Amino acid sequence: MNIFPTSACVIVLVKRGDQFLLGRKSVWPEGRYSLIAGFLDFGESLEECVHREVMEEAGVEVENLRYVGSQNWPFPSQLMAGFVADYAGGEINIDGEELEDVRWFSRDAMPPSLPAKRSIARWIIDSYT
Repeated sequence: MNIFPTSACVIVLVKRGDQFLLGRKSVWPEGRYSLIAGFLDFGESLEECVHREVMEEAGVEVENLRYVGSQNWPFPSQLMAGFVADYAGGEINIDGEELEDVRWFSRDAMPPSLPAKRSIARWIIDSYT
């Protein structure tokens, strides 16, 4: 019997044509970028969380969300639900609290560093870009 609560998180690859949106936290190693992610708020669906997190952290809107997988990441008490979404509009507007940079990348122009291969973030990037 599990007596520990599970915290749900979402992580999303936002696609715009052949480009995809990645963000960077200031505490990460230089040049590391990853997908937009965040925790589910009370009373919020996973899909609502994706929309909110992308807007809060990157300032853009998304549509056509597709669930692609999950992982107990980064801790066993957290469940990360992975999505791919299409860009629906807006200009990048960094929140300044969680991310220090957000950019569009392509397969031909990747950032210098990506998440570890064992992570759902890297699996989504490798599988859907």
